[in-house]
Amino acid sequence: MSREVIAYLKLLHGIFNTCVLVLFVYQGMLGRKIRRADTRPFDVIRRHRKIGPGAAVLGASGFMAGMTVLYLDAGYIVKYPLHFTTGLIIVVFIATTWIISKKITGVDSVWRNRHYAVGILIIILYFIQAILGLGILL
Repeated sequence: MSREVIAYLKLLHGIFNTCVLVLFVYQGMLGRKIRRADTRPFDVIRRHRKIGPGAAVLGASGFMAGMTVLYLDAGYIVKYPLHFTTGLIIVVFIATTWIISKKITGVDSVWRNRHYAVGILIIILYFIQAILGLGILL
């Protein structure tokens, strides 16, 4: 595959994952709004629940796309081990958050705090991942 096409695919991977990062930040803002509300904001809860699975799939898809682009470019997937490991950890945390979300039963559920903490970790790791990715692209 041509180097020019690979360069565009890397850029597309970065743009896609930046959009996913923005989606996760938005998702986190919805979650924070739910946590801070005095009464249950059912419209915000519904939106948070509706976006969550799609965001999870998009996050995993971005990781798979990055592995694919790197395999096409270098012939193997761990050319940038720190970027790869951070992406893998993000995907594991996304799956963990999704599993935890299924266990949340109400406002007093201990799973709520775990869901919140792992969600914050995902966002922090996404920003670190974006910085690492910029280091690779530039």
